[in-house]
Parts: sequence; C-alpha cells; structure tokens
Amino acid sequence: MPWLTLPESRTDLAPSFLEPVGARAWLAAQPQASALAMVQLLDKEIEAIDGAGLAPAIALELLNLLRSAAVPALVNIESRFFRKALPLPDEEERSFEASRRLWTSLGIAYLRLAPHFPSSDKALPLNRAASALRMAQYCHFLAARQNPPELDRWLFAILAQAESSNVLREPLTDPDFHNLGEANIAGHLAWAFLLRIIDPYRLSATQLIVTNRAISRWRELAAFQVERDSDPKSVSIDLKPLFDAPLPEGIPRWLGVRTVLRKLRQRIDALHNDASPESLKLGRELSASACIRLLKEIESSLRAPQRATSTEVGEVDIAFGNENAYALFADEFLNAAATLDSSSASLAHQRMALFGFDRASQMPNAVKKINVPVEAWNIVDGMAVRPREFNDIRRQAPCLIASRQHGKPYLGILFGLQTRDDGVLTAGLQWYDERVEAGWLKRAPHEQRVPKVPAFLLNDGDDISLILPASTGVRLGVGLALEGTSVEHLIPAEVLERGFDFVRYACRRA
Repeated sequence: MPWLTLPESRTDLAPSFLEPVGARAWLAAQPQASALAMVQLLDKEIEAIDGAGLAPAIALELLNLLRSAAVPALVNIESRFFRKALPLPDEEERSFEASRRLWTSLGIAYLRLAPHFPSSDKALPLNRAASALRMAQYCHFLAARQNPPELDRWLFAILAQAESSNVLREPLTDPDFHNLGEANIAGHLAWAFLLRIIDPYRLSATQLIVTNRAISRWRELAAFQVERDSDPKSVSIDLKPLFDAPLPEGIPRWLGVRTVLRKLRQRIDALHNDASPESLKLGRELSASACIRLLKEIESSLRAPQRATSTEVGEVDIAFGNENAYALFADEFLNAAATLDSSSASLAHQRMALFGFDRASQMPNAVKKINVPVEAWNIVDGMAVRPREFNDIRRQAPCLIASRQHGKPYLGILFGLQTRDDGVLTAGLQWYDERVEAGWLKRAPHEQRVPKVPAFLLNDGDDISLILPASTGVRLGVGLALEGTSVEHLIPAEVLERGFDFVRYACRRA
C-alpha cells in the first residue's frame, strides 16, 4: 500500500526483554501503585519492540502480553480526562496523552507487523490493530479532543489488508475484552466509523457512554461494500469523506447500515411500549425518554450523515451560565446582593441610610447599566472558535449560554465543545426559536435569604418548556411556582434536554 504512511519506528530504544518469559518477569517486577506511570512504562516497551526487528511471532506474543497488562491501567486513568472541563489542566492532559499514545503505539506496532504474516495468519495482528486504533480514537472522544486524520487513514489501511487477505470477518475471542465475545475486524472498524459518523462531540458524557455501548453490540450488523447496494430499501453511508483524499482502489467505500437502523427503530418502539433501557441492554444512565431522543438522533445521523456546512463568519459575545443569561435578559442580576464584596456592601448601607435605596441603579434619575461578563468568540465556517485569551477559563458542554445580537437577547446551548490540536476550543451554537421569558422560582417566606433560582420559560404556543439550573431539585409531576414570567404555575412532565449546568423540562400549565 504505497499510500500508507506510518510513523518511523523507534530504533533508539532497546526493549527490556526479548522473549515471553522475560516479559512476564519484567511485568511482575513493575510497581502497580501508579496506573499513569505503568501506562507510560508500557508505552515505551511497545515502541521498543516495534523497532527491535524481532521475529514476527515473538513480537506478536510480546505485544499481546503488554496489551493485557495495559488494559487495567488504562481503564484506571480513563476517568481522569473523561469529558472534563476544557482546556484540560496539566495532570488530566498527561493522563489523556498517555492513554492516546499507548493505544496508538500499540495499533501501529500491530499494523506494521501484519504484512510479515501469511494471509491466513493476518487476522490476529489486524484484529488487535483495529481494536487498539479504535480505542485511540475513543480516547479523543472521551477527552473532547479533535480526532487526528491519520487515525482514519490507518483504520482504512487495516480494512484494505483484511479485505485483500479474506480475514475481514474472521471471528476471534479477545481475552482482554471478554464482554465483546467473538469479534471480527469488520466489527471493530464499523464501530469506529459509526462513532465518527454520529459525531460524538455533540453528545453529552452519558449519551456517549450509551451510544458506544449500543454500537458495540450492533457493530457487526454493518456491512462493508465495494459498490453501493442497489436495493432501494438499503441505506449505505459513503466512507470516502473520512479518508479525506481519493480512496485507493479496492477499499470498500460504503457501509451498509440498514440492519443497524432496524435495531434502532426496534429499541425506540420498545421504549415507547414501556420497556426499560436496562432491559434493552442500553444501561441505566439515561431515562427511557432520554434514550428515545438519543436513539432518534443517532438514527437521523446515520440516515443523513453529511450535515450541511455553514459559511457563516463573524463574532459573538457569549455569556455563560444561568445567572448571566438571566442578567442579559432582565438587565439586572438576579442575586446581585450575594455578589457584593465588603466595600460594596458598606456603600449600599450608606445609600440605604441616606436615600432609601440599596443600589445606585435604584436612585432617582440613575441610568440602569450592568456589565454581564462575556467571552468574545469568533464564528468561522459556522463553528464558534474561542480566542486563546480566554484559555484560563475552563468550559464544559453542553452548557447554557446567552447573547445579545442586534439589540435582542437570545438564549441557547453551546454544544460539541472540543480542543483542536493547537489548543484552541471550538464548539457549535444553537439558539432557541421559542419566545424566552426570564424569571425565577417563587420561594417560601422562610427562604427569603436563600439565593433566587433563575428560570427561563420557553413559550411556543401550546408547547411550554422550562429551563432550570441542573442543581435545582425538581420532581416530575410536582408543580412549580414562578415569578417574573407570564405563567405563574407549571408542572414539569418530562426532561427534554440535560446539560452540564441546566435541565430543560416539558411542562403543562397547572
């Protein structure tokens, strides 16, 4: 494959062992207390073996031993960078980099080894290469880090070798991932490509977990095709855009997903008929209604994977969080007194004593003006890009945002937040079309000293929804009293959206 470019192997590293007995002894002597240190040690040995020029069978066995030792350590550090606020601090960045690097090193080592085996024996190294590079890709999704294009190229290289060697669908058990049962190369590759097509950066942390679990179960239902299926009922996804270059001759270009879509529709119907997500092996993380919305979104992504690209450019000032969004709509801070420092509080007492007003904005003839903190993001080809000057502030998505555009306030969601290779944050912005009213939850008399809870009423005729901070204790079916909005009493009926700092409820009037 003249188009395949792999990183140069490390010839400056000498492995600590040259045969399996020595490898087992070395592994037994390593300290197990620090998972991160263990991952870094194993990565160094993998690179050393990759460049040592050992006999292919010996190198394969050594890589398998190191892989088995690495998996528990990798699982241990995965949570350290899983959808944390961005940019990642140094310690979380080290954990991500170690995980990404080990899986990538392992995948490259297996892939470089595969051509040294006859066609009938290529299944194992190619299977392990596909699994490792899929996991390297998944690390990027977990950390909300831009997926490097070379990962896609290497996955296509595995696809080409496995197809030409007739081992693409050869099943193999994996002792390091018992939950997968017998897995073939096609399944690993389809799993990786399907996640890419769905665009996992748009998903919340829990949605990503559920989506990955579902696709892992349906991975082998997708079918690679050299030619697009002519059956009008078929649904085939063009993989060429993932290669980002003319696809080499002989590589299957299409991925048939008709059976995957049928599984999605069956799960959606079952959830509508009161089946629980757990009974459908979707897990416990999401409610039935949340699973339905997620599965419909996945279905839509697979039916129309090529989203329309935008050429919009410009700038937008973004206010983050419920409190700042309220201030942008109401021209005053909901809990301003709670943010006063000692000198401001003293001045407010003096104003109260002299004028009967506790804030300058309440004085006669005062011009009402507040400064809502915002970040100035750039819009490039429809995506929001944050200048580096704001990198000392960490953000997590999906999150509630607001902006004043053309003199009018807008409420929206920042989603798909990710870090580019150059450290710059990018995201998508979605603004609500409904009429938005900013208010707050009514408090009992004994709660007058408790900070007010901002509430946003979204009114679309007969459909009413309410956005509240994620920390608000709300029970479905239990009424809420509002102040500052046209509707005073609502009953939350269903969770429509859940973000990092907000929850949107479908409501009915009380």
